[in-house]
Amino acid sequence: MSIPPFDFKNYSIYTQAPNPSWQYGQKIDTTPAGKEWLEGEAAGWKVFNTAETDKVDLYKLFISGIVPRPIAFVSTISEEGIENLSPFSWFNTVTNYPPVISFACNHGAPGVLKDTIANIKTGQGFTVNIISEAFVDNANATAIDAPRGFDEWSISGLTKAKCVEVKASRVKESAFSMECELYKSIDITHPVTGEHNSTLILAHVKYIHVRNDVLTPKGTIDLEKFKPVGRLGDISYARVGDAYRIARGAWAQDEAKIQELLKL
Repeated sequence: MSIPPFDFKNYSIYTQAPNPSWQYGQKIDTTPAGKEWLEGEAAGWKVFNTAETDKVDLYKLFISGIVPRPIAFVSTISEEGIENLSPFSWFNTVTNYPPVISFACNHGAPGVLKDTIANIKTGQGFTVNIISEAFVDNANATAIDAPRGFDEWSISGLTKAKCVEVKASRVKESAFSMECELYKSIDITHPVTGEHNSTLILAHVKYIHVRNDVLTPKGTIDLEKFKPVGRLGDISYARVGDAYRIARGAWAQDEAKIQELLKL
């Protein structure tokens, strides 16, 4: 399969929403794109019973259907001082107050913790760094199935930067890095077999390091300068495509029209 080279010139632009004239209660089939989408229903649905589906097939469905996923690029350090660096796409925010994020790590074998989780549980703190396009290949290299105790920094070509509080390094090349301490660790066990195959980490964010050139005067991150990447299925990554803004409804302004709609 021939794949074109990466396009460095084009990046996200802001456009109108797919249906900027949408109103409360409006059906999908009122637009050409909506009608085309609904035509796919003619093919029907395949229902997967997770209790009867092989775990490898479940993995493929999850990583290709729940997309795009942000990536937590996690830096930890062992009690012996050996550092570890690895990406995880079972990752997201939890709440801003207290500032908590989460990521999950699947084990290599049932009950056997990977270095990242083992290091985090020592209580020395860790960092979660966001990956941008410029160093996605560097980050991907750290996903190698290296033996326990191997320092992935050594093959990444990335630079260690000191933190304010935690012992683990942050990734200097990352424009958005978080110093974290363990808030809670949850062992995920299979409800039927009892196998412990994954650990969910809730992380309390203590400090956030943001590079000035991606920080806007409004205190937000400039998407075009940040250029974050996400994970898709198999070995695929994604850049952020064109973005559009959709205002949230306000009950004080929209109550009358909603009540009118409900009378119909």
